[in-house]
Amino acid sequence: SSQSVAIQRATNSPYSHMGIVFLQDGKPFVFEAISTVRYTPLAKWVARGKGGRYVLKRLIDSSTQLTPVAIARLRSTARSFEGKPYDLTFEWSDRRIYCSELVWKIYRRALGIEIGQQQRLVDFKLDDPAVRAKMRERYGDQIPFNEPVVSPAAMFESKLLQVVAQR
Repeated sequence: SSQSVAIQRATNSPYSHMGIVFLQDGKPFVFEAISTVRYTPLAKWVARGKGGRYVLKRLIDSSTQLTPVAIARLRSTARSFEGKPYDLTFEWSDRRIYCSELVWKIYRRALGIEIGQQQRLVDFKLDDPAVRAKMRERYGDQIPFNEPVVSPAAMFESKLLQVVAQR
């Protein structure tokens, strides 16, 4: 989408969307912020992506961090966001939620772990034509340059995560 292109160019990354995988009845689902925050079967989520490519990452110390109690806390925290609308203007609030904000807040609130560095909107590459067009569409002349944000790229680059699968 044009938003994906703008995010990729603003963050200088091939990644523009993300979620957190939970097992439900033994099957993987991605808890994601799309039009609303919801569970999507992993296969359907992957099929939506360009060329069916994905990267699955997990906490480096997952064997000690992701205990049954910790996973229950992640699930409980996730439930507090379920059904919330997608945040097209990337505000750091809980009224509306975007994808990386969702995952960041789930881990922070449930386990006290901050995956990825928060930035401000002004920290991104905003001079790209696709980025400028999307910002004009979303903000007009009232661009919130100092709004805190966390991007999929920042989370992807986190040293707290390791690749466990990719295609």
